[in-house]
Amino acid sequence: MFDVAIIGAGPAGMSAALTAADHGLTVVVIDEQQRAGGQIFRQPPEAFTGSILHPTAGYDWATELIQRFEEVPRLTTEFGWSAIGVLHDDAEPDGLCVAINHPEHGTRVIGARRLLIATGAYDLPVAFPGWTLPGVMTAGGVQTLVKAQKIAPVGDVVLAGAHPLLLLVADLLVRDGVPVREVAFAQSIPTPMDMLRALGAVPGHLRMLAETGAILARLVRKGVRVSPRTIVTAAHGTERVSRVELARVDRRWEVTGAPREVAASHLVLGYGFSASTELARQIGCELAFDSPRGGWVVAHDERRQTSVSGVFVAGEPTGVAGADRSRAEGALAGLGIAADLGRAVPPAAFAEAERDIRKATRFSTVVQRMFEPVREALGDLAMRETTICRCEMVTRGTIDDFLASSPFVSDVNAVKLSCRTGMGPCQGRYCESSVGTILASAREQPIGLGGRFSAHLPLKPVPVGDLRGLDSAAEQSASDGSDPLRS
Repeated sequence: MFDVAIIGAGPAGMSAALTAADHGLTVVVIDEQQRAGGQIFRQPPEAFTGSILHPTAGYDWATELIQRFEEVPRLTTEFGWSAIGVLHDDAEPDGLCVAINHPEHGTRVIGARRLLIATGAYDLPVAFPGWTLPGVMTAGGVQTLVKAQKIAPVGDVVLAGAHPLLLLVADLLVRDGVPVREVAFAQSIPTPMDMLRALGAVPGHLRMLAETGAILARLVRKGVRVSPRTIVTAAHGTERVSRVELARVDRRWEVTGAPREVAASHLVLGYGFSASTELARQIGCELAFDSPRGGWVVAHDERRQTSVSGVFVAGEPTGVAGADRSRAEGALAGLGIAADLGRAVPPAAFAEAERDIRKATRFSTVVQRMFEPVREALGDLAMRETTICRCEMVTRGTIDDFLASSPFVSDVNAVKLSCRTGMGPCQGRYCESSVGTILASAREQPIGLGGRFSAHLPLKPVPVGDLRGLDSAAEQSASDGSDPLRS
């Protein structure tokens, strides 16, 4: 049994692992990718030519962090394995069993005295007519293909959304020779007052801000149209996307004019991110809704311990706030776990980690405020015939009709039970946001008031046969104290 199991090898997970190991703890880090770095610092496969990581400006520390993480012999890493759930160890009250799955090696269990959830975030799904057509992709997905797999879209590309990542992805595509027709931002051009309010983000981030400005200038020089106050209203095509429909909007993202069409074979969406909280939900951690920070986020105390004993959280699941804050939170969580397991942690170490978090928060708060998605307007994009739940093929009309016939329903799980939204393999990752927004609009209530979908083991689709040995693996871990992965 390990002292701590960490789910996720991004900035938070790596920082926590190194901190915990420095305090003498035995650590295992589990990540479904093949190399450390997480989504933001995703590395190409080592076999690829030029597989060296080149972090975005302002993240010079990433290379050193990854190098330290990969070179520390005290860490056990399990790459290519997905965490599919957590079981409580009845024979070991102070322990947890993490169920993990590998596409070739099946399902096994790892025992740990403490668990850190550092599962990151994923692109915010937005439902609108045509969003399920082949060729519609997320900004994070395109960035992963280009950076990690050296695969770029073929044909004209339109990018639409409300997050700075759109500019980074557009720049990547243009550099790869991909014709980018337009970048449509839902926000307006910042006013002098907006700029004044953003001054808190400047200290320590000048290089990052300068690089963003340079990217924008490069795109304009290359002839890329950058359109503020513009939102995607539909994607058209038969077998795949061929035309993208864009419309002007006001400051609340409400459409103000007739839409126009742009020919494109790919539409890249980037309206922000949702905190990846499925594992925390499955365990039973308390969550809170915070729209600017990524929707449903995991509640925690000052040392990043959740409401479930022995379970800690760091990084984007506490609120989407960027790599700097994730790294700082990981260090604080590692210290908190070490102290919780009886290791001597100087108060100065906690103080330093907390200072780093406060420093990173000044920047992240500005970003969250400036680029918060207007969820109500995004929810209005879906028409009656628009598919909301892709797994169960549930349309907006089905949900609207149910809510109209059931006026006392005010919870998303009631919609789930009656309409099957969120009952498919993704367990609501793609539809929860849309369902919550539609419900809130119908009941004229805040979005978070409608609750959230629950999560169940397995969190991700696995062959049924892979689950057969789960109980026996957990029993083995509890009876002999061994790690089934090493058996």
